[in-house]
Amino acid sequence: MTADILQHQLYLQKARKPYALATVVEIIGSSSAKPAAKAVIDPAGKVLAGWIGGGCAQTMVAQTALDGLATGEPKVIGSDLTDEIFGAGMPCGGHMRVYVEPVLPKPMLWLIGHGRIVESLAAWAFGLGFDITVNDPQATSEAFGMACQIIADDARYQQLKPQAGDYVVIATHHKGDYEALTQALQSQAGYIALVASRKRAQLVLQRLARAGVASETLSRVWAPAGLALGGKTPEEIALAIASEMVMVRRGGQAQSLSRAVP
Repeated sequence: MTADILQHQLYLQKARKPYALATVVEIIGSSSAKPAAKAVIDPAGKVLAGWIGGGCAQTMVAQTALDGLATGEPKVIGSDLTDEIFGAGMPCGGHMRVYVEPVLPKPMLWLIGHGRIVESLAAWAFGLGFDITVNDPQATSEAFGMACQIIADDARYQQLKPQAGDYVVIATHHKGDYEALTQALQSQAGYIALVASRKRAQLVLQRLARAGVASETLSRVWAPAGLALGGKTPEEIALAIASEMVMVRRGGQAQSLSRAVP
């Protein structure tokens, strides 16, 4: 049973799919599950592997798993399986406490480009808990040792396929801004940013508009990228972009360069 649970966890982690892990932490009286029993639950509330009891407990645990996947917060729930009115809904016997932990994949940061800003941003993002994919012909494992993937054979960025909620930062030194943005905007990425001057950013966005990209779609682009920290060095600019990413991820409030009045 434990091996089956671990296999499911490893598969879901590799596939970057969210799940919840439920663990029975206490049993008092009679119950079909035992302490330390575990179950892996998917975002639909389905038990993929393991066992934490029959229908009495499973419904409550599944709902708690769904709540946890929505909020990202773990929770310990207690159920009185002897009380058909105030407990689990039917008299099953015993008392149970279950720890339900949501396991959410790390957000993926797609870095398009190379150079000191990109290298610094990769280091900042890795420390902040992001997985890193670098897509650039000049990207090397020496420069991006923390990256989980380096794509160096994708001149037209056809392999740029972020999932919903991923982050994309384009810093191609103007050579691939249009192509990379065109590809990124076809995805459901939660954050798409362009490292460029305000003038250059407007030129790229205007070109996309002339190509038929809707204004609502273009409004997804954070350009120029980063918070208005006044940074000058590559490391400071990378910090401003990383800070903006944290703001978007956590729902914070700050002054973004892309939203500031020129």
